Amino acid sequence: MAGVTNEQQPERAGQDLQLDIPNPARVYDYLIGGKLNYAMDRAFADKVIEQLPRAREMAMMNRGWLRRAVKFGISQGIRQFLDIGSGMPTEGHVHEVAQELAPESRVVYVDNEAIAVAHSEIVLEGNDLAAMINADGEQPEDVLDHPVTQNLLDFSKPVMVFFACFVHFIPDSRDPAALIAEYRDALAPGSYLALSSDTSDLADDEMTRAVALYENTTRPLFLRSGDELRALMDGFEIVEPGVVFTPEWRPENPEDVGSNPERASILAVVGRKP
Repeated sequence: MAGVTNEQQPERAGQDLQLDIPNPARVYDYLIGGKLNYAMDRAFADKVIEQLPRAREMAMMNRGWLRRAVKFGISQGIRQFLDIGSGMPTEGHVHEVAQELAPESRVVYVDNEAIAVAHSEIVLEGNDLAAMINADGEQPEDVLDHPVTQNLLDFSKPVMVFFACFVHFIPDSRDPAALIAEYRDALAPGSYLALSSDTSDLADDEMTRAVALYENTTRPLFLRSGDELRALMDGFEIVEPGVVFTPEWRPENPEDVGSNPERASILAVVGRKP
């Protein structure tokens, strides 16, 4: 599969690319069939697949959960979305799903990976209701006070915030609970938080070996249990079906769950701020 080259890289990508080490955002892009990645990312992803043959399936199941969560948000009247650590602007991203169902929906994507930012700007060109900001999701003030965020989102009204496969890159030493609490406190009642994370629950040897590989990337993985994810949802009322593996979260068809949903190795949860 072809990926971006130095020559193809948009000028807006800036000078902060780390080209000597795989980047998880670009690795994920490769796993879900994207083309916004480098040879080193593809080589690393192939090593992950060697240890964890279901890696592509896991990524696609997480992507499917995100789309279903957006649809759920729309069904609850949400028309504003904030996607933290959004990654690459691949097909079926939040704005496409939301605006297809409710064209007035507003979406702000947040990432500090240069290629993700540059390509999102290209993909979103001409869409006045969706934008990418170059910011660190672990710095809520920078995200919430960003002029683009302030222009597109009205925090006096409900917003749905996504942390899709984001908190598993945050060690306990950086206090993900406090981070989420800062975003929670900025949200109006009726807002939602949608979170997914690689999990230690029922982790098998394949998953353990794959996680070890991420020690050699810009962002190592920190697996969390279902109980730990529930704790991160403090201040939110968890909606049904609770903390479950991604294919188990409100599947569109029962057969989509399969007989071994734990093979997703990613837990998902959505909560509402009362």
